[in-house]
Amino acid sequence: MYHGIINVYKEPGYTSHDVVARLRGILKQKKIGHTGTLDPAAEGVLPVCLGSGTRLCDMLADRTKTYQAVMLLGVTTDTQDTTGTALSQNQEGAMALTDEEIRRTVLGFQGDYAQIPPMYSALKVDGKKLYELARAGKEIERKARPVQILEISVDKIELPRVEMTVTCSKGTYIRTLCHDIGGLLGCGGAMEHLIRTRVDHFHIGDSLRLEEIEALRDEGRVAEAVCTVEEALAAYPPLTVLPSGDKALKNGNPCFRQQLKEAPSACVDGSLYRMYNSQGEFTGVYQYQEEKHWWKPWKMFLMPEA
Repeated sequence: MYHGIINVYKEPGYTSHDVVARLRGILKQKKIGHTGTLDPAAEGVLPVCLGSGTRLCDMLADRTKTYQAVMLLGVTTDTQDTTGTALSQNQEGAMALTDEEIRRTVLGFQGDYAQIPPMYSALKVDGKKLYELARAGKEIERKARPVQILEISVDKIELPRVEMTVTCSKGTYIRTLCHDIGGLLGCGGAMEHLIRTRVDHFHIGDSLRLEEIEALRDEGRVAEAVCTVEEALAAYPPLTVLPSGDKALKNGNPCFRQQLKEAPSACVDGSLYRMYNSQGEFTGVYQYQEEKHWWKPWKMFLMPEA
């Protein structure tokens, strides 16, 4: 069984669940999970967790992501992308826009942004997925959710199309961003194409298509493509316990400052750390709790035996 994360290039037409199902067949293991859905029409980076790495699924889903999007101005649709049914068209208004107007409006979305999730999404309301309600012809009121556009740039304008690069927080819908930009410009807008180029430190240049993973399997080289759990958590600073702290780690108990080889001089409440036993073996992610001055297990990883 493989343990860790593999950087998959999701091709258009596949759902994230399709990718997981294919990988289960390719790798002959059931314990596989993806790190957040990517629309079927979209393509690009989809980190997939394997074995004990499935404990990372929610952590990676929380990381920042970068996209390259093509926005089509002059049209709105029920899905907020061009796969949906057109609701309005204003090609003349789109073609009358200046490059300066477009850039100013797009760049104005950088920062905090209250975004209303689209009806065609997997979000649940009262136990029902929004897209299921939408397909049944129902539309319900959705509350705006806070998201962040960390970086946004206009790469190319060839009206009615605008190419953008967006780095954003979790839960951001690029379809909705295109819809909202088009609304502010007064002509409407929809997403025409989307490529996810990065999720945390997983980049598109290192991603593998399913047939490439299948070829690696046939050559007995899949392990070369698997990022270990420890590597995936490299952004968290490391802490190592003294031999007196090994028992606490083994039993999943909190660790105190006196049990650490080198305790940080200052810690922020809620900050996360990679924790190692006195032999240098990675055991899990611990969270510092200021009130009790200890590091408490946040997510443990039982490392598989060789």
